[in-house]
Amino acid sequence: MGMGGPGRMGLGPRGFLTEEEKKNKPKVTKQLLKRIASYMKPYKLQFAMVILAILLSAVVGLLPSIITGKIVDKALLGEDMGLLIKLLIAAFAALTVSQFISVIESYINAWISQRVIFDMKNEMYRHLQWMPHSFFTTEKQGDIITRMNTDISGVSSVISNTLSSCVNNLATVVTTLVALFTMSVPLALVGIVIIPLLILPTRNVGQNRFKLLSKTQEKNDELNQVINETLSVSGSMLVKLFTREQKEYENFVSVNEEVTKLSLKEQRSGKWFRVMMGMFTQVGPLLIYFAGGLCIIKKIDTTLTVGVVTATVALINRLYRPVESLMNLGVDFTRSLALFTRIFDYFDRENPLVSPKDGKKPDVTNKDIVFDHVRFSYTEEKELLKDVTFTVPGGKMYAIVGPSGSGKSTVVNFIPRLYDVQEGSVKIAGVDVRDIDLTYLRQQIGVVTQDTYLFNGTIKENLLYAKEDATDEEIEKACKIASIHDFIVKQPDGYNTVVGNRGLKLSGGEKQRISIARVVLKDPKILILDEATSALDSISENAISDALEILMQNRTSIVIAHRLSTIMKAEKIVVIADGHVAEAGTHQELLAKEGIYRDLYETQFRKILDMQGSENTTPPEWEEKNMVQNDVY
Repeated sequence: MGMGGPGRMGLGPRGFLTEEEKKNKPKVTKQLLKRIASYMKPYKLQFAMVILAILLSAVVGLLPSIITGKIVDKALLGEDMGLLIKLLIAAFAALTVSQFISVIESYINAWISQRVIFDMKNEMYRHLQWMPHSFFTTEKQGDIITRMNTDISGVSSVISNTLSSCVNNLATVVTTLVALFTMSVPLALVGIVIIPLLILPTRNVGQNRFKLLSKTQEKNDELNQVINETLSVSGSMLVKLFTREQKEYENFVSVNEEVTKLSLKEQRSGKWFRVMMGMFTQVGPLLIYFAGGLCIIKKIDTTLTVGVVTATVALINRLYRPVESLMNLGVDFTRSLALFTRIFDYFDRENPLVSPKDGKKPDVTNKDIVFDHVRFSYTEEKELLKDVTFTVPGGKMYAIVGPSGSGKSTVVNFIPRLYDVQEGSVKIAGVDVRDIDLTYLRQQIGVVTQDTYLFNGTIKENLLYAKEDATDEEIEKACKIASIHDFIVKQPDGYNTVVGNRGLKLSGGEKQRISIARVVLKDPKILILDEATSALDSISENAISDALEILMQNRTSIVIAHRLSTIMKAEKIVVIADGHVAEAGTHQELLAKEGIYRDLYETQFRKILDMQGSENTTPPEWEEKNMVQNDVY
């Protein structure tokens, strides 16, 4: 069926393009065709075998019809039983050989298509693995999966259906026409004249039905939208809270009635026409019998026999389906090109974050990290960072704070080159990170983020992601440092406990501690904690606070934190606001300035300050017991 099946991009029935397809119709260029052919080139020998098999099948497929004519003329009219049996055996043998060749052709075709898919998926996966982080934050995950799986898998239909069907139908039509005109030119002309009378009206009715199908699909989408919105957990709660049950029911009935009416209209469409066309398809053979009988009875063509007439009828029936398929070739071709165009769109996405040739590998142990007049924006409309300049001394721990949306996480993402600065530079050990070998750079950096991600595997497998050759002793040591070892060993499967998709079988604190253990196992030279304790309750945070202090010793560390206890332990606090470093200093120094940091501090801890009757200070021991998590820093 080529690319005409439903299920992707709202594709309509075979033979017709949807409005979306017409709008996004790809431009056919020599370069595009050559690029598509490049994926087929490694299998040109197999393609040649497929074409040869198709040609042989088409030729051999003619024999049963031709032999039918011989049976009538020689065996039946000649009353030769022996010849009849021989011809029947020959017809059966021809039919068997034709089917056998078709099976071989389909096997080779399937092998080619699967190998092409294998090659393209490998290439796509490798390409996407090296795409920058920004690609995955802007592209929809569903689109990535669709192009990786559905679109590339659709190439199988292009090869096994569109390409092979085109060759197969063309071979069938050509060989059948040659056979028809060889046997009888007048009967061949009669048979050919009938074909447009059968196909063209069918296409007109099909187009009308397609329009009805499109309208029905639109209403079905509307019905599904109503169901999804009102019967979901959140939607049903909203309906109940606002007592809209009856109103939503009436709305559902209204849309459902429209869907039912359109479905009935679509099913009735062309019913009588198909009955008439079914009858008319029998008119073709009748006309051939009439024309053949006229030639024989009136002696118009003395060479014409009953067997030739019978064979002509059988051959004409072979033309109907291939001719109709060839008329749909333009639609199949357009859909095939659209499929490849979508795939190539991803392949053509450039990756600006590439590892430099002969990248440097400096020793970054306890070396300064320097942000020098950094500028950056995600969109042209708004500049996020205008002029960020500060230095994190080697081996020290700095905290970054600032209002929500000020770009704190973006700043630390420049260090492992998840993004590149647009102006200025970020240097480690005096070397611009863009000049450092990318793999080496990221191997030196450990990051614990707020959004902890675990693969759907065991705890041990997730930990080994940091260090594949880690021993059990190293894994247990890392987990003890992260205060998660005791929890793990209490599980029935211990370190082989499956965490579920994204770690859903674990609590937020458990996932975060495993994430921290994973970084401990990596043993990085530079540590970045981006809201690393945000998912932990006070007990869990206290349990690993000492572990984090141990982890940060003799490491250059940058911490983005909401909790004051974490911020106060920093050598210096850098306040990011309005696209630049607004303030920098220790906790007490920044409080004394009465600037942005003081505002943030008082906003978060106003209740504590009021209770203590103090405007400037709060006893550290009281703060540790009453830490409040708030998304301010």
